[in-house]
Amino acid sequence: MTPSPACLAPTFFLDADHPAVAAFARRAAGTGPAHEQAIRVYYAVRDEILYDPYAIELSPEHLRASAVLARGKAFCIPKAVLLAAGLRSLGIPARLGFADVKNHLATERLLRAMGTDLFAYHGFTELWLGERWVKATPAFNLTLCQKFRVKPLDFDGATDSVLHPFDADGRRHMEYVRQRGSFDDLPFAQIRAEFLALYPGIFAAAERPEGDFAAEAEREHGYPSEVKAAI
Repeated sequence: MTPSPACLAPTFFLDADHPAVAAFARRAAGTGPAHEQAIRVYYAVRDEILYDPYAIELSPEHLRASAVLARGKAFCIPKAVLLAAGLRSLGIPARLGFADVKNHLATERLLRAMGTDLFAYHGFTELWLGERWVKATPAFNLTLCQKFRVKPLDFDGATDSVLHPFDADGRRHMEYVRQRGSFDDLPFAQIRAEFLALYPGIFAAAERPEGDFAAEAEREHGYPSEVKAAI
């Protein structure tokens, strides 16, 4: 099915017409076929925008692609928004996909604040390449994956890049438990309502967790010092 014109259009959240978003995409994409440009933009979003669940905000302004780019850190949904907006600015049709997952990259402190190991509306991007939709998940930057001892997700422009079922040590890792569907724009109202219902501890002002997520990951999951010295 040919993508609708909406998959190329700027929106409030996917502000592909914002000068900073367009410049970021052009700089990352370089030249060449569309699939090669898409691959390079994927890696730019994955590794230049650091994954940080403590940076979560449920305001529309915070979730715009241009705002994500300006901050340089975000959780999975805004990173997917930025990737989709950047691709649209290059003329590559893109939309957002969501799923509920378990065994998500998390620290003990974050899980205590959430009160569950279910991550609702985990976000990824769907790209129209080679006459079909391909999934790309730019959430977890390379350095963070190294701290969690999880293989980073690569993207080749042809194969769905979804989260690995096992970590680098062969232990069960990510599990998709519910698909939420594909969207031409960010379904802000329904995500906000679900998050407020599922994670009251995260969004209560007096209990709002803050911290260095990457440092927590390294303390809890990193290689012992003697192993690091050998690799």
